Amino acid sequence: MARRPRRPEELLHLLTRAERLSAERIRSVLDEFGCSVEAWRVLGLLSDGAGHNMTAVADHAFLPAPTLTKLVDQLVDDNLVFRRVDPADRRRVLAQLTPRGLERWQQVSRAVRAEWAEAEPLTPGDEDALRTLLARLGDAWEETPEGITRARAGRAVERGR
Repeated sequence: MARRPRRPEELLHLLTRAERLSAERIRSVLDEFGCSVEAWRVLGLLSDGAGHNMTAVADHAFLPAPTLTKLVDQLVDDNLVFRRVDPADRRRVLAQLTPRGLERWQQVSRAVRAEWAEAEPLTPGDEDALRTLLARLGDAWEETPEGITRARAGRAVERGR
């Protein structure tokens, strides 16, 4: 039976290792399409056809705004993405896939799924369990800053007693 990490740094190390190795494996497929992991994330979000504001795209791709702007500019230059004014809020810009972008996304997505399936890193049950656990962990850390501050303050008070 595998040893369960007891220290936060062990768990963080395992999460980082798994993410980096997974991304590296997928990167080899993405390179065939001239696509970065970050661009793949952006195309994946935009593949729903709804159009997303730049803040949502930056959050989804885990990119700071200036880096996202450069990436989206490149995707626009490659005719994969276009920008349009948000009809609900004319101050905002929405990004959407072009027909060429949707086609590219479908090609890349098929290739990534094939690589993942070939590697079979997890059983479907393990993948579902991992997805649930990672979502729970992310949700737990996504507290509001006020909630985190209150929790820390409460612990500090307890230690002071």
